[in-house]
Amino acid sequence: MINKNYHTPVLLKESVDGLNIIEDGVYVDVTFGGGGHSKEILSRLGQKGRLIAFDQDKDSKMNLINDNRLVLINENFMYLKKFLKLNNILKVDGILADFGISSHQIDKPDRGFSYRFNSDLDMRMDNNNPLSASHILNKYSSEDLNKIFKEYGELNNSSKITRAIITSRKKKNIKTTFELNDIITPFISKRNSNKILSRIYQAIRIEVNNELGVIKSLLEQSLELLKIGGRICLISYHSLEDRIVKRFVKTGKFEGEIEKDIYGNFSLPYKSIGKLIVPSETEINRNIRARSAKLRIAERVQV
Repeated sequence: MINKNYHTPVLLKESVDGLNIIEDGVYVDVTFGGGGHSKEILSRLGQKGRLIAFDQDKDSKMNLINDNRLVLINENFMYLKKFLKLNNILKVDGILADFGISSHQIDKPDRGFSYRFNSDLDMRMDNNNPLSASHILNKYSSEDLNKIFKEYGELNNSSKITRAIITSRKKKNIKTTFELNDIITPFISKRNSNKILSRIYQAIRIEVNNELGVIKSLLEQSLELLKIGGRICLISYHSLEDRIVKRFVKTGKFEGEIEKDIYGNFSLPYKSIGKLIVPSETEINRNIRARSAKLRIAERVQV
């Protein structure tokens, strides 16, 4: 049964509409979370349809939907192909991904995702992950920390924040979110404090969970798994995610030149469906965490 307080699905109708669901199709929701998107997909499937859902967070099992057409796999979606094969599925008709972090993870103090609560520095989406926020802050080199804050947090003063952390940890390990806040607050203007703190925590969280690497893995696997004419719907929440998605949908690559076939034509595995979709003012007023969401829809085409 879905816990409505766990996570409010973002761009629900728009993303599921984008899948262009056929009743007896096979679909994948790689970010099950609170089950909102999955429930909507199931409502549009016939009795022969199938939905495979992924979520590495073991807490997501509390939202399991009682439906024999659904299989929930408690694993990271970077293992998508492997677990689909274990379920005798080689091709699918659609894939939906709602990247980022769930409201449940942010609002549960002991997970350490939010600067608002005093808790251990954790930030693991999968509790079996050996890498935690505490390890990164206390063990990473100055160069690696600076790179994380600069690239993943897009901070202009990343070097100052890094130096403050290095200086502080020489005295004692940084163990809690409030200890981290005390170290970095002097380098943040009060006017933008919440925005900058969010970026710092975002940067650490991305590193802990290898979020950008996992997104790239999903996109690469989608080329093999999606049927021709199948759709992929991707919801991003910050420029780093959206940049990866946008380029891959447009070129089929993350970097470098677009490949051409023997006739000199561009070899493009996807075509964009419609324009970039963002939440309406009504949705943002109802769910403030939807404000930065961007939905891109693409269709697999014959190369």
